Amino acid sequence: MKLGKARLISTSLFLLFFSAAVPAYCQRGTFDVNVGQTSDKFGALATSTGLDFDFNGQFTVIQRSAKNGGPSIGAGGEIRVSTDHSNHATEFAVFGGPAFRVHNFSIGVNAQVRKILLPPSTVNNQVFNRGDLELLQLPIVIRYTFGSARHAFVQVQGEPEFTPRFLPPASLVSLPKPNFDYGYTVRGSVGYTFGKWYAQGTYENRYLKFLSNPGNPNNLYNWKSVMVTGGVGVIF
Repeated sequence: MKLGKARLISTSLFLLFFSAAVPAYCQRGTFDVNVGQTSDKFGALATSTGLDFDFNGQFTVIQRSAKNGGPSIGAGGEIRVSTDHSNHATEFAVFGGPAFRVHNFSIGVNAQVRKILLPPSTVNNQVFNRGDLELLQLPIVIRYTFGSARHAFVQVQGEPEFTPRFLPPASLVSLPKPNFDYGYTVRGSVGYTFGKWYAQGTYENRYLKFLSNPGNPNNLYNWKSVMVTGGVGVIF
């Protein structure tokens, strides 16, 4: 109960900060709410599936000049919350970076910091708590608009994962710190804009692999996550 309240407070504070910052600085922004299914598999344990909520906000800090060219500079954040904290992660991310427009394409590179609160695992009636992850990510985002008045869009985002920073859980029974091997995250969205509103569907696949050694017993840190959501957003 205390953990759920803490996550609810963190989510509320993040949304409050975003709502206060956007009107002060943005020249154009978007905010969307997405709902769907997430499937998570840790090591050889059974796959767990649950309901997931994904909130995304982005705004333009510096608008590209049509006369001088150059990129626009954007910033934003994401919150991902599951209805089942005991089996699925909670995530917070902030990012910012340039985006270049070429005809119907927009190509951006973001510097992103993501914090992931990993769920525990139960093996032979023993609960093992994982440390929270902090990731530095550099996703490349490619967006293509097409159709009548360019209202339809396809967006692809992907990045290799770098060695995460671990924050040990406040628990007497916790997993040791693992050694990172490799990882990746890919995400794709398709959607359509209706004036100031848009609808979209999103698919994401993430995999984090750690070395098989005493720091990763039973490969409990190896994590494959698949998320499929649909949502609506507003342009302001």
